[in-house]
This record gives sequence, C-alpha cells and structure tokens, in this order.
Amino acid sequence: MFNRKHLVFAVLVAAAVAFPPAASAARVNVELNFGPPPPIVETVPPPRVGYVWAPGYWEYRDHDHHWVRGHWIHERRGYAWAGPRWEEHNGRWRFEDGHWERHHG
Repeated sequence: MFNRKHLVFAVLVAAAVAFPPAASAARVNVELNFGPPPPIVETVPPPRVGYVWAPGYWEYRDHDHHWVRGHWIHERRGYAWAGPRWEEHNGRWRFEDGHWERHHG
C-alpha cells in the first residue's frame, strides 16, 4: 500500500534527480609551477553546419598533463568559442576553462 512515507520518499528522489547539487558544476582552478607540453597538431575535419571546432588542449589530472582531443560543439549564434588554454602569470601556469564570448562585429 502506498502511504505518506512512500510519497515523501518519491518526492525527495524526484527532486534530487531534477535539481542536482551545485557542487557538480563547480569549477576547479589549476595552477602549476610548470607549463604544459607543446600542443599536439590535429587535423581539423571539414566544417559542419551549426557547429564550431573546439581545438584540443592539455588537461592536468592525476599529476600529469593529458591531451583532450578537439571536437565539434553546437554553435551559439552571436558568440565565439574561446577554447581552454594555459596562461603564465608571474612564473605560474594557470588553466583557463573554455567559454563562449559575445561576438562583436
């Protein structure tokens, strides 16, 4: 028999699935004393309508750099993709996540 306790449990489970915790979307800032290896040259496939090419980049995980291959992402009209990159600041290397920037022009 379906009682109030079961109903409350079902509502809580549905809410947990519908609204995951904000921590799952948290950004992790990486800063190192050394830079990434040189980029790997990839062959860019022919253009696809409605997509933009996101070039590959070095990701730092498990105490080492790992290459993330380039891939197609859905375009956002009026925006340009600024891919992930490493930037040096006062001898330290900081990873900047990829993001969309409003395209002017």
